[in-house]
Amino acid sequence: MSSIILPGTSKTPEVQFHVEPLSMSISGRSIPENSIEFYQPLLDWVEKNLQSGGSSIEISVRLEYFNTSSSKCIMDLLKRIEKSNTEATVLWYYEDEDEDMLEAGEDYDAIIDIPFKLIATPG
Repeated sequence: MSSIILPGTSKTPEVQFHVEPLSMSISGRSIPENSIEFYQPLLDWVEKNLQSGGSSIEISVRLEYFNTSSSKCIMDLLKRIEKSNTEATVLWYYEDEDEDMLEAGEDYDAIIDIPFKLIATPG
């Protein structure tokens, strides 16, 4: 499977999932009309590209806002990465005054067995 590059819109995040070198990045706002439809190709990409394991990947998440249905899809994405044999690290970026995004990162960190780095950025 090839890389997935999607430009961000007012409702969907920018996505950059690269095969070479293996990397994943999601940034912006995630409030799509149909979260499952938007995230399904990303879930499929994880299934196809991380199933063999043996490699490592950094997942960069730099969201300013996401809705509840996006939250579930992001959880599904992280759970699939967790189940793969790929060594992964999540870089969770949040604006230093955005306690909601910090809490979201802490919540995912508590549920998912992947190392998280919570990184504050200037607001």
